[in-house]
Amino acid sequence: MISSKTLYEFIIKATSTLFIVLFVYAANSKFLDFEEFRIQLGQSPIITAYADWVAWGIPLLEYIIAILFFVPRLLVLAFYASYVLMIMFTTYIYLILNFSDFIPCSCGGVLEELTWTEHMIFNLAFVAFAVIGVLFSAKQECLKHTTL
Repeated sequence: MISSKTLYEFIIKATSTLFIVLFVYAANSKFLDFEEFRIQLGQSPIITAYADWVAWGIPLLEYIIAILFFVPRLLVLAFYASYVLMIMFTTYIYLILNFSDFIPCSCGGVLEELTWTEHMIFNLAFVAFAVIGVLFSAKQECLKHTTL
């Protein structure tokens, strides 16, 4: 029989790995085609004025969050940061889809192949993973303190 502690550890490691892969892949994709990414952000009706800052800030933030997952005492912070970033991405997609006449494509790599609706579902799944990560890593912390 699998103990609660083992199950929590597995779920936390699996969700952490998903976020590390997602954020490193996404940041690499943005930096590998940086000029195109920056131009597409500049075409966005929502963030045009901040396109240069966002073009540098988002991939750097993705790298930073990915690194946080490697520091055990910062794991809960990494999941919270992932949650906030994924909510921001999802909100951006929602606003573009519902309140914009022009829909730019500023995603790179494999995600570029998704429709906007599919991308929204993808993001919502990662929002759910972040919530699960927060809950399970907090629960794991409680288990550590009760078993000491």
